[in-house]
Amino acid sequence: MRIGLMFAGQGAQHPGMGKELFAQYDSVRKLFAQADAQLQRPLAELCFTGSMEDLTSCASCQPAIYTVSLACWQAFQERFPLAPQMAAGLSLGEYAALTAAGACDFATGLALVAKRGELMDEACRQTEGGMCAVLGAPTAELEELCRRYDIDIANLNCPGQVIVSGVKERVQAAAAELQAAGYKAVLLPVAGAYHSRLMQPAAAGFAAFLEGVTLQAPRQPVAQNICGTVVDSPDQIKHNLVAQIAGSVRWEDCVRTLLSGCDVLLEFGPGTVLSGLLKRIDRSVPVYSINSCETLDKAVAALEKL
Repeated sequence: MRIGLMFAGQGAQHPGMGKELFAQYDSVRKLFAQADAQLQRPLAELCFTGSMEDLTSCASCQPAIYTVSLACWQAFQERFPLAPQMAAGLSLGEYAALTAAGACDFATGLALVAKRGELMDEACRQTEGGMCAVLGAPTAELEELCRRYDIDIANLNCPGQVIVSGVKERVQAAAAELQAAGYKAVLLPVAGAYHSRLMQPAAAGFAAFLEGVTLQAPRQPVAQNICGTVVDSPDQIKHNLVAQIAGSVRWEDCVRTLLSGCDVLLEFGPGTVLSGLLKRIDRSVPVYSINSCETLDKAVAALEKL
């Protein structure tokens, strides 16, 4: 049985995430204690008792989701130890994937996502950006529309689901044109234009920060968002992490890369977004979301029968 890992991205956060696993697993409590000490703020309290508003900023939600996702992975490893075949993560989730695959330790990954979140918040404050989810429009048509409105394709999530991003008024105008053409275009409640050229200042700052960070070649292959393919060179991984901040997330390509070498996929972290996207890419592949004690029990029971 070849198992691939998927890690949740920003937007999956919710109040109370990770709380059950924290109560049940000592290893999870130690992970949160490490995060609290490193960040010098109560991340566990933010995750368990913070409001959705508290969890909205990149500086808060990115370290929170990263820690919760790896807490889910750690609890799963206690119950069902395995060496995964491959891994990938959606945007922010790429850092948890790289950590799980051994490209860096938890502390290094936490430092990276904390800095990334700070820089992205700063870029959001400097511009007025927006994002829009588009359903059903051909990608080529969207690429042409983005050129005309001077905005960017942020996410290629699955067949028929693309996110566009850029200056808010241009995104709104593009959404109106798409709606008039009969497509579903939904403006997203976000603080900025993630994965667009408006995030370039954050990418530049992150590149400088990454210069002082050492990564290792992953023990298991990791498919990176910016290219959708496996990358094993530490220098290229770092280059791609920078490019991803202001570039397109090719999530459908990442999933197809996972499916080229995996029979089962597991989703770690809050929510079930990635499992839902997988079903729109290939419904035949078994997938289990692990984000609580109940879902962990169900996943382990199902895997033991395979």
